[in-house]
Amino acid sequence: MMFEWLSHMENTKPLALVIFFVTFVAILVYVFTGKKRAKRLESYKNIPFLDDEQPKPGNAKQANEVKDKDQENV
Repeated sequence: MMFEWLSHMENTKPLALVIFFVTFVAILVYVFTGKKRAKRLESYKNIPFLDDEQPKPGNAKQANEVKDKDQENV
């Protein structure tokens, strides 16, 4: 009986809409609740702006190796 109801396209579209809406709301609730999770997700916002690891100023040999690798990649 249920499969016959689902076989009609006009019945499956609203069902899919409800499923996706419930999933969306569940994701929103998951993301915006919990202080630990909120702090962790807040720390992720700056990831695109972080530079690549830079060599320490006192190690000239390592700095030259990094420069050589960068020139090889160009």
